[in-house]
Amino acid sequence: MPGKTPFSSGTKVELSRSAAASRRGIRRGKRETLGEKSARANAIATRLALTYPDVECPLTHRNHFELLVAVILSAQCTDAAVNKVTPELFRRYPDAAALSGASTHDIEALIRTLGLFRAKAKSLQRCARQLVEEFEGQVPAAMTELTKLAGVGRKTANVILGHAFATPGIAVDTHCKRLCNRLGLTGEQDPTKIERDLGCLLPPKEWIGFSHRLIIHGRRVCHARKPNCGGCMLREWCPSREAA
Repeated sequence: MPGKTPFSSGTKVELSRSAAASRRGIRRGKRETLGEKSARANAIATRLALTYPDVECPLTHRNHFELLVAVILSAQCTDAAVNKVTPELFRRYPDAAALSGASTHDIEALIRTLGLFRAKAKSLQRCARQLVEEFEGQVPAAMTELTKLAGVGRKTANVILGHAFATPGIAVDTHCKRLCNRLGLTGEQDPTKIERDLGCLLPPKEWIGFSHRLIIHGRRVCHARKPNCGGCMLREWCPSREAA
């Protein structure tokens, strides 16, 4: 997955001019046109790329199967916590065939420190069986096939597609959802609709990096209860900055 996002100087100038017009509209309380909102979204993407240039998957994995398992385990759980349990899990069950034959009790024992561990154990076992029975033990590379797997929704599928297969996708988690609403890039609450709206504002080459950088920014700066607006590098493009 690419780290830094390339921008030509001409593109930066164009984004700067368009985004400046969009900022003036925000300050006057005017409704943005789609073009203005798109320019502002791209300016935000540029600033995020400069601030967080290297976007790598924080979940430790060596192959597509391990990535899939780790992402399923990361639901409502920190990446650090997942990285503590996966080494032993992968040592015992290195592939889909091995995991599909494990009992849920044994899987639970290995991931007990994670939230929702019982439900996740069942999902992992079912997912592994599906991989063996339907995909010859391999992780599929298409959204429609990934979302058929137990424990895999669109957010998880987009993470897999982006990191494993370099396929453009927007991973909408709670951080991405919160920031997109605060930044006025969407008024939707449904992740699929947020994904659609962002897809209309940004070119596909930006989708993977943009959503992951928003997640990082949400964890470090734009917190849920007390956002650090004074220390936010996106402040000039954010219509919520004074009310937050």
